[in-house]
Amino acid sequence: MNKHIIIAGGGLAGVEAARQASRFGIRSIIYEMRPQKSTQAHKTSDLAELVCSNSLKSDSLENASGILKEEMRGLGSIVLEAASFSAVPAGKALAVDREMFSSYITKKIEDDPLIEIVREELKAIPDNPAEPLIIASGPLTSDALSAEISRITDSAHLYFYDSISPIVDADSLDREILFRASRYEKNETGDYLNAAMNKEQYYSFVEEMIRGEKIELHEFEKAIYFESCMPVEVMCERGVDTLRFGPMKPVGITDPETGRRPFAVVQLRAENKEETMYNIVGFQTKLRYPEQRRIFRMIPGLKNAEFLRYGSIHRNTYINSPALLNLHLRLRNKENIYFAGQITGVEGYIESAATGIIAGINASRSILGKVGLNPHVYTSLGSLLSYITDTSRKKFQPMNINFGLYAPLDIKAGRFEKKKLIADRALEKISEYIPYD
Repeated sequence: MNKHIIIAGGGLAGVEAARQASRFGIRSIIYEMRPQKSTQAHKTSDLAELVCSNSLKSDSLENASGILKEEMRGLGSIVLEAASFSAVPAGKALAVDREMFSSYITKKIEDDPLIEIVREELKAIPDNPAEPLIIASGPLTSDALSAEISRITDSAHLYFYDSISPIVDADSLDREILFRASRYEKNETGDYLNAAMNKEQYYSFVEEMIRGEKIELHEFEKAIYFESCMPVEVMCERGVDTLRFGPMKPVGITDPETGRRPFAVVQLRAENKEETMYNIVGFQTKLRYPEQRRIFRMIPGLKNAEFLRYGSIHRNTYINSPALLNLHLRLRNKENIYFAGQITGVEGYIESAATGIIAGINASRSILGKVGLNPHVYTSLGSLLSYITDTSRKKFQPMNINFGLYAPLDIKAGRFEKKKLIADRALEKISEYIPYD
């Protein structure tokens, strides 16, 4: 068989699509523009580089993200294979050593005889490609490819702004002030470093963030932030107590210094296995670099913090999927063009990877002369696909997997029982989804 799949983009969705094609015995070619051409957020030339956080969210089946991961494992996800290899302590969350994670995936893809990597920017999209083309170029799609996507879809892009949290050097942190704890866990070896703030410290901190000099957007650009990735200073502007109910919420934390719950708390999470770097959790920002250094050093224990990476902001692009894609992630008016990843309007690393699996499966099946398949709506995968392709949706915005997306249960149940029943139903249904037949 000479036919192959072209994949635009070597991110999470792109590598998942290539892995699926390989499982079908089909050759794929990944076009990845880095390092020939970089983006505002990427730093390396590795495939599947994580740029916003090292957290892949909860791995518990009590969380929708955990259910989605379990479904993906059953479909041979290379992203979760790499995550298992490079995992770092993060409580109930699945967090990874980012360098190890992307290095693992890059080597696996490079070593696969059915996958070719072309280090070039894909700038043109045929109107009617003879073989499947999966566009998995991500939220930072190049200008040239963006223009081509706009042309073939006959539509303008939607966009929102996403921002990145700072990373600090572990050796520059004051361990006499910071304390280890995980929310609600009583052990003394928690997976997070915590900085407690009293009332006076908190309000002074918030005041400085509001006053701090920020990177301004161009006049023609409109800032539309995804709610779960809101810059901290924007949260402060919404109300002085907003952070205490968001990334600085003290619930489930006891300050060993006072034996009581702090007024507010900042958590730091290890970025790598060696714990030499820490991410300031939830502190994505568009403050200018000198202001980040000045203001974030007000956090107890971070007075002498050395910043290994400052927070930043970049524009994310996604298409109007409900108007353009079917449940197989194929363009409704183009037989051989598929989309996958954040550009489809899913939000989050795992969700992006999940769509790569689906696009890879369906593009492979089309080469084999088989009909495309989509998982049952009872599954996390099916629920996510249903959301991004729902033609009745009047206003489409990016979405993470969450319990609100699942089809309702046909019985009444309490909140915790409901989550368990949804998880059981999803895993039962995904076991019936055998796309490789």
